[in-house]
Amino acid sequence: MIKYLIIDDEHIAHDIIKGYCDMLPNLEFKADCYDAIEAIDYLSKHTVDLIFLDLNMPKLKGFEFLKTLSSPPKVIVTTAYSEFAIEGYELNIVDYLLKPFSFERFLSAVNKVTNSSNTSNKDESKIKLNPEGRHVFLKQNNSHIQVDIDSILFIEASGNYTKIITNDNTISIREKISDTIALLSDTDFLQVHKSFAVAKKHIHRIEGNRIYMGDHIVPIGKLYKANVNRLLK
Repeated sequence: MIKYLIIDDEHIAHDIIKGYCDMLPNLEFKADCYDAIEAIDYLSKHTVDLIFLDLNMPKLKGFEFLKTLSSPPKVIVTTAYSEFAIEGYELNIVDYLLKPFSFERFLSAVNKVTNSSNTSNKDESKIKLNPEGRHVFLKQNNSHIQVDIDSILFIEASGNYTKIITNDNTISIREKISDTIALLSDTDFLQVHKSFAVAKKHIHRIEGNRIYMGDHIVPIGKLYKANVNRLLK
């Protein structure tokens, strides 16, 4: 679970962010803080994985507060001011959301945190990561579908879309295959063809230029043969 803290001087902002977070199974609410001083006090006694941070607050501005933290958690900025975005990325924030932001845009930011949490320490995450942390929301047409990453067999590029093939479903999303691999975790998936990437854990056998995965056969492209050879060593 990703433990999060909301720092914003507007009550309605807390309600919106918490409402969005309540729709996601891998986020755990810890506290509301209405200014940076309150947040500093909270963080001196507790730890969190993620902060939703407003910038224009009384007493201490958002980025001024962030600079006081020696080992800050992941930060998603939520603000009405676009002019501070460059400074934010210089401080290694995860994403910069401009109010009012949609649930779709919010999901995109949270998915970056989830993906980072899954890949930053692979061995530790295998032990401590809760099952909910292995899920991601994918947008198909006008709906968001929650997918268990461990159920994905392979990914296939299809024109302007990418198909996600799971044990029991196929989902089409409007993303490049390279972006989809990064979203799902490029340590779990291996690109074996310009149009295909496979989940390493679901490979049944490799024979010639083909990969067998259950009832599916995925081709190996000449330019990607080296990727497969490294996997076999």
